Amino acid sequence: MVQPGDEITPGLEGTPTTVKRYGPLARLNHWVVAFSLIALALSGLALYSPYLFFLTNIFGGGQTTRWIHPWIGVLLFVSFYVFFAQLWRANLPNRDDVTWLVRFKDVVAGNEERLPEMGKYNAGQKIVFWGMSALILVLIATGIVIWQEYFSVYTAIETQRWAALLHAAAAIVIILIWITHVYASIWIQGTMRAMTRGNVTAGWAYRHHRKWLKQLTGLRRKGPARANAVESTKAAKHLGL
Repeated sequence: MVQPGDEITPGLEGTPTTVKRYGPLARLNHWVVAFSLIALALSGLALYSPYLFFLTNIFGGGQTTRWIHPWIGVLLFVSFYVFFAQLWRANLPNRDDVTWLVRFKDVVAGNEERLPEMGKYNAGQKIVFWGMSALILVLIATGIVIWQEYFSVYTAIETQRWAALLHAAAAIVIILIWITHVYASIWIQGTMRAMTRGNVTAGWAYRHHRKWLKQLTGLRRKGPARANAVESTKAAKHLGL
């Protein structure tokens, strides 16, 4: 699915053609989410185990960590769901995602030719997106229940204990998802620049998200087969592919 702002920029002499993937505000929001998650993981682990209490020094001590942790959670919730509103349609699953998952061995082996052409997001990215969407809801809901300063009087102790257990379990899972997300971003060369510069090379888009690139170039528009073939050739030459 092509989103507003996605566009191809022809390269100047000696520079590659690039494809815009994220605007400045989307990138800023992404990094707010990322740093909020890191801060929540560190402060949460510091409060969870006495062995990790030394991590409270990062936030100015135990009391400050206890006070700031839930507020960082609110920041994460708001910033992520601004992101969610922009991206949820492009992350809806389809049949190609099922094929991608069935052929996951080829994904790991880098056998792109055996995989279906993917849109702007592949099945792995969609799992990360929807997994984080659900877990952040669980974390904010359980976090409010155990937020002693404001909400402890509204729920029973037993409810708060179950909420604390669920909160910890959701936190562990979202940390694992986040680590997977970061690893995949580093493992697939050229991915990080999407969140630093806002664009990727046309070669990267052709290899990993070919359907999206074709949608951008208009290759998937309906029309006579011969006309599409001519158009495809022109666009491929234009992109230097």
